[in-house]
Amino acid sequence: MPELLLQYIWFKGLFRSMLQFTTDGKPVEVISVGQHNFDQGPDFSGAVIRIDGIEWTGNVEIHVKASDWYKHGHQRDKAYDNIILHVVRQADKQVYTTQGEAIPQCELRYPENSTYLAHLLSDRTSVCAQQLLGHPELLHTDWKAALLRDRMEKKNASIEQLLQQTHYAWEQAFYITLAHNFGFHTNGLPFELLAKQTPLVFLQKHRSSLFQLEAMLYGQSGMLTETTATDEYRTSLLREYIFLQKKFSLAPIDGSLWKHMRMRPQNFPEVRIAQFASLLYNTQSLFASMLQETDLKKLRRLFAVSASNYWHNAKMGKAAIDLLLINSVIPYKYAWGKAHSSESMQEDALRLLHTIPAEKNHVVERWEMLGVEIADAADSQTFIHLYQDYCLRHRCFNCDVGYQIFYVHEKN
Repeated sequence: MPELLLQYIWFKGLFRSMLQFTTDGKPVEVISVGQHNFDQGPDFSGAVIRIDGIEWTGNVEIHVKASDWYKHGHQRDKAYDNIILHVVRQADKQVYTTQGEAIPQCELRYPENSTYLAHLLSDRTSVCAQQLLGHPELLHTDWKAALLRDRMEKKNASIEQLLQQTHYAWEQAFYITLAHNFGFHTNGLPFELLAKQTPLVFLQKHRSSLFQLEAMLYGQSGMLTETTATDEYRTSLLREYIFLQKKFSLAPIDGSLWKHMRMRPQNFPEVRIAQFASLLYNTQSLFASMLQETDLKKLRRLFAVSASNYWHNAKMGKAAIDLLLINSVIPYKYAWGKAHSSESMQEDALRLLHTIPAEKNHVVERWEMLGVEIADAADSQTFIHLYQDYCLRHRCFNCDVGYQIFYVHEKN
């Protein structure tokens, strides 16, 4: 039996039809199974259990065999000292806290019709897929709204970490996030490193010159060297960068981090850097502008930039702009609203997602294959979050869809 199955039986209370006892014969009454914990520490927290008439509140740990307690090293971990009941399938050994105190154990008794449950747990993804194909109503509106809000809160947490690193310089933090997203996943990391190595304040000192902005960013990328400066324009950029490098004591990132394979020329990192420079050049205060603007068309115009003539005036496409809005602008609007106790700004950010077309990627396509309607960016963000934070992490018990599938099966 997998441990996950035993956790599920506990979580759903499938043992309640049978009397439970500790291994030394004391009656056990489970008032509350507690909250399932998916991070480090005991499996369930805040459980309420009555043992031999005495009520206890604390944590519950679940193992197939009691001896797994020692395999996992819990006898040396103080986080497990507040275990009020060790729930097992087989109590092959007594377990103790770090202080040497014996922990009550219960060999969980439940109806022996667990074959389907074991199968369900071994192939949860396909079972969910089969159920959703026939029952799309499982993905109800309230659950989707909760997932979207959860997605925004997760992004807000990442922004908060970056704000701490930048001493709450919102404009600098936004610039770093925006740079990362200019890398469009493939080159997100080097673009982020480039921004961190090139403080926005240095670029703002030269924002009146597109050439100098290009020189500083391209030089800092590590891709502009004597070897790559093979024509007059790149040679000029290199000369300008050497001047700026000395002026600001700059150090470029490792140029080998950038990827070009299987990429169209208009998506090359050099072109994206030139477009990024153009964006900084064309907008007096990008952060303030994006915070104030609520109209989608006007927001798109803010980011509708082209690279300079040397890069054949390559334009940012509409789909690329929308991705920048989804992953940079809207999360910062939401975060700013949260930080300044503005519910209206948070709601505006969520509403804006409903005006942008859905993203196109393999995760969205998988949901669409199941017949799920992905109407807009709010939907695509919702189902990306569901896939990444629930499906991939096997958090079926915390998912409304998974809960309903398990529940419906039991009732039938």
